[in-house]
Amino acid sequence: MAQDDHCQVKPKRSPEPMEPRISSMIPTSSWFTPKRLLAIFCVINLLNYVDRGAIASNGVNGSRGTCTESSSCSSGSGIQGDFNLNNFEDGVLSSAFMVGLLVASPIFASLAKSVNPFRLIGIGLSVWTLATLCCGFSFNFWSISLCRMLVGVGEASFISLAAPFIDDNAPVPQKTAWLAIFYMCIPSGYALGYVYGGLVGSHFGWRYAFWVESLLMLPFAISGFFMKPLQLRGFVPASSEKGPKPEGVEAVVQVMEASNAKDEPLSLKAELRDKNSDHHSKSKSATQINEKFSRFLKDMKSLLLDKVYVVNVIGYIAYNFVIGAYSYWGPKAGYNIYHMADADLIFGGITIVCGIVGTLAGGFILDYMDNTLSNAFKLLSTTTFIGAAFCFGAFLFRSMYGFLALFSIGELLVFATQGPVNYVCLRCVKPSLRPLSMALSTVAIHLFGDVPSSPLVGVLQDSINNWRTTALILTSILFLAAGIWFIGIFLHSVDRFDEDSGHQVSNVERSSTMPLLQEKTEATSASPSLSQDH
Repeated sequence: MAQDDHCQVKPKRSPEPMEPRISSMIPTSSWFTPKRLLAIFCVINLLNYVDRGAIASNGVNGSRGTCTESSSCSSGSGIQGDFNLNNFEDGVLSSAFMVGLLVASPIFASLAKSVNPFRLIGIGLSVWTLATLCCGFSFNFWSISLCRMLVGVGEASFISLAAPFIDDNAPVPQKTAWLAIFYMCIPSGYALGYVYGGLVGSHFGWRYAFWVESLLMLPFAISGFFMKPLQLRGFVPASSEKGPKPEGVEAVVQVMEASNAKDEPLSLKAELRDKNSDHHSKSKSATQINEKFSRFLKDMKSLLLDKVYVVNVIGYIAYNFVIGAYSYWGPKAGYNIYHMADADLIFGGITIVCGIVGTLAGGFILDYMDNTLSNAFKLLSTTTFIGAAFCFGAFLFRSMYGFLALFSIGELLVFATQGPVNYVCLRCVKPSLRPLSMALSTVAIHLFGDVPSSPLVGVLQDSINNWRTTALILTSILFLAAGIWFIGIFLHSVDRFDEDSGHQVSNVERSSTMPLLQEKTEATSASPSLSQDH
């Protein structure tokens, strides 16, 4: 009742006192607006996927050396040539980041409940920066594989936290559009990576591509340690959970004070008391760890029992299985099937245009349709099915120009899924579960999607030695993804964005979960209460 009374009085206040409250929600300098927050996350996401595209480009990935029957041999190029990798090893290299992602994602998602998320991002991006730097100094398959594993740690810290922040701070009518802008950086990053890797690799060598990436990410890694905390919806601020000092700490302080007062060494009794307090402190820490682990298991169970979430992620896995293999093997397949002289540039150009247009279109269309979970599944199944048909038909064409025309339309439709699929992941769960929801989704689509797809396609190609047939078999899996998302249309789905988390927070705490700087145009979401003043 106290909260209700407070809410009733608040609209009667004059607009002037509202300014300090809005300012207090900005823990950094005044330029740190929601749009700039989105821009920062987009650049980081772009660099992450530029790295993915670069390692897949012909300029960085290269090719293995070959020998003819007349004993004339040509030296290889890039990573595959320098380390003499077969297609399976090359495919494993593209998927090695998954090890770091798999281990670190649940850790970062759980720590977000008690640690400043920007610190977590700073730690992860620092590991990413160091790992890409070391990729340039690698000397064999195992050394570069280890570095690629550590790259996954950086993605784990970032990808599970960025989307909830964007969802919290985006204008209500443009939620999916803002998510689409963020996820637009995935195809754009891959495409820029193709071009970037091809140019840098051919002119300076593949190692320089990694060194430049590391240098570009360094400022963002450093900034994570200096940004003040921003509160995620559904979480109690860490400051509100602070209590009195643990009993063990108080005991230690008392012992030290007594020792200093007497100006003599600690007695045997004090030492025993100190040991007992340390033991008590360790026991209390162990209890807290057990509680956090139990809460993590409870959250995992909640996600895995959510039919809407599970169907969405399974469809996303099938979708990402194809997209991951496209992104890695696409330039090489295009070069072998259609003898594209500039396969990196052509695939990069198609992907960046179709990725930007398709991803943005998917987000804006869902907002226009009324961004409900049911409409999201309708858009996902329809665009994926039609896009799959165009991509499948493209690989049947013998003409390169016919292939490029149909494949461009197919990619345009397929990329329209990026905003809606992540919108479902965020909105079908409680706010407090969103970081774990995004982390689990990211781990699943990589672990069962693009991670196995790259080496499996490599094995398939080594077996049948026909890139066209390999591409057709791969593309057919998109029809499966469309069918799975079609099931989601008929599931009972509820948008849970406004549900309270496991912790009830006060009105003061709730102010921290609002957008960090609401623009005047966004204040329309509060118009029902403000209209009472008029």
